[in-house]
Amino acid sequence: MASDPPLKPELWVERPPEETLQVYEDWAESYDTDLEERGYATPRRIASMLARHLPPADTRPILDFGCGTGVSGAALMAEGLAPLQGCDISPAMVDKARPKGLYERLWVAPAGSLDAGPGTYRAIVAAGVVSLGAAPPETMDLLIGALAPGDLLAMSFNDPTLAHGGYDAHLGAHLDDGRLTLLDRAHGPHLANLEMGSDVMVLRRA
Repeated sequence: MASDPPLKPELWVERPPEETLQVYEDWAESYDTDLEERGYATPRRIASMLARHLPPADTRPILDFGCGTGVSGAALMAEGLAPLQGCDISPAMVDKARPKGLYERLWVAPAGSLDAGPGTYRAIVAAGVVSLGAAPPETMDLLIGALAPGDLLAMSFNDPTLAHGGYDAHLGAHLDDGRLTLLDRAHGPHLANLEMGSDVMVLRRA
């Protein structure tokens, strides 16, 4: 097993944005191999679930928010979900994603920012992004604000994030106030070889 710090339990702890950025900058070179060796299943599961709920006639792009090296983008493309745009806080991750040719637009976005008006995207995907050790729960507010009524949000909470409780509580508040409607949610493998699971979900903006 690789000994890179991002795959140790220290990955799933709260940290300031600048430390999160450094984790992913340092991880970019081995990210794809490390996750493949550990059976990273969440992007494929999100893409499959999202494909069941997207209206086929809508041709607006899908945003892969926190796209990293393009692992989630490849899963979306495998489901025929395109065109794609992608953004990530890590320049090194974006540099790894660019040669894969998955995204019609790809850029580095500072933490906590998303320059997109409601209706730009038919869906926003955040695979493993809004989670403990990565983006905080309030990132959901940013993503919801970039969706028009009827548009979809697809994201995941891994087991450490579920155990934290704060992420589900933040999501629950948006479900209770009617800003989001839960269309689908299921638990399954996240890093299968580490016996870690995740909930993947698709929500509709009210």
